[in-house]
Amino acid sequence: MNSIFQKLTRPFSSASMRFAPDQAAQTTMQVPEGAETAILAAGCFWGIEHMYRKDFGNKGLLDARVGYIGGNTESPSYRAVCSGSTGHAEACLLSYDPQKLSYRTILEYFYKMHDPTTSNRQGPDVGSQYRSGIFYNNDEQKSIAEEVTKKANEQWWKGGIVTEILPAGKWWDAEKYHQLYLDNNPGGYECPSHFVRKLPDLQ
Repeated sequence: MNSIFQKLTRPFSSASMRFAPDQAAQTTMQVPEGAETAILAAGCFWGIEHMYRKDFGNKGLLDARVGYIGGNTESPSYRAVCSGSTGHAEACLLSYDPQKLSYRTILEYFYKMHDPTTSNRQGPDVGSQYRSGIFYNNDEQKSIAEEVTKKANEQWWKGGIVTEILPAGKWWDAEKYHQLYLDNNPGGYECPSHFVRKLPDLQ
């Protein structure tokens, strides 16, 4: 996971997107011309995907996938990631139309929908796989991530943010049963720290 993406119009290619072993038959995320992608880690990835789809599904979000990023092994499985031995974070890959939904809006929502002040945990879920992170695809995303994080830290989280801001490396789709998990399992587990906080607009 040491590779760094250069600034690309379409950040993901067949060379940079990989799948867990039982995902060979699953198609890669289709990123339409003009669309952009964002990768976020905020604890259990079921809730991240579900919340972004629910709140931005008709506001510029084109697709969302859950998977693994930031680790040091190839073809990570859910079991291996949960052991903490691979170094990966559970994360969500978002595809969006920047004409309708901005990267800044995505990140402001990110800082409202989880607790970014707890290191290697989210609610009752403990481990490096549940860390808070923003994985940027280019210099523009990096700059916006740093700016939004600084403001959110000062205005919302009283200096407590521990979110990592790192270049995106290789992305691995999670196993098929994790995709749309809470849509397919309405009574499934949801991290109690995943809810939208009522916070004032960032200045």
